[in-house]
Amino acid sequence: MLKLTRAALIALGLCATALSPAFAADAPAAPASAPLPAAVSAPDAAASAAAPAAASVPQGSLDDRVQATKADVISLNRDLLVLEEELLFPANTQVAVFVSMDVGLLFDLDSVQIRLDDKVVSTYLYTPLEVQALHRGGVQRVYLGDLRAGSHEIVAFFTGKGPHDRDYKRATTIKFDKTTEPKYIELQIKDVQQKLQPEFDVKVWQ
Repeated sequence: MLKLTRAALIALGLCATALSPAFAADAPAAPASAPLPAAVSAPDAAASAAAPAAASVPQGSLDDRVQATKADVISLNRDLLVLEEELLFPANTQVAVFVSMDVGLLFDLDSVQIRLDDKVVSTYLYTPLEVQALHRGGVQRVYLGDLRAGSHEIVAFFTGKGPHDRDYKRATTIKFDKTTEPKYIELQIKDVQQKLQPEFDVKVWQ
C-alpha cells in the first residue's frame, strides 16, 4: 500500500512538472515600463515659448496708427475746406474780414458785429480763451463772402469792457473799392496809452 502511494506521488509530481510551463505561459506578464520622454533642451524650450509671443506682437503701435489716421483726416478736411472756399468764393469776388489785437489791455472784448453795405453779415461772441488767443497774436477771420466790383462800406461794432471796467461800445467804418482781386480787411484793436482808451484801426490788404 505504501509503494502505491509513492508511485502515485511520483506520478503527480511528474504531471505538475509537465504542467508548470503551461501555467507560466498563462500568467500575465509584468507590465513593461513606458519609455521616458526625451529631455527637451533649454534652447529649444526657449524658442518654443518665444514663438507665440513673437507672433502676437503687432506690426507698429496701434496708437501710432490711430494718430497717423487722425492726421490724414485733418489734412483731408483742410484740403476740402480750401477747395470749397475756392468754389464758393472765387478770388475775383472774395472779401474776408479779420480781427486782431495789438496789446488790447485797455479793452476786454465781448463781441464783434460786421455790417457790409448796411447789412449784418457776421456777429461773433468771444470766450475768454479766444480773447487770450488774440492777445497772444492770433488773428481770427470773422467773415468770408462774395462781393461784386465797385464801392462798398463796412461798419464794425465792438462791445466789451473798457477802462475802469465800464461797458464800452465802439464802431469803426471803412469805405473801399472792390476790384477783380480778393480783398482782405483787418480790424485791429489797439491801446492808446496817452488817452487811456482803446482804438480800433482798419487796414485793407490786397
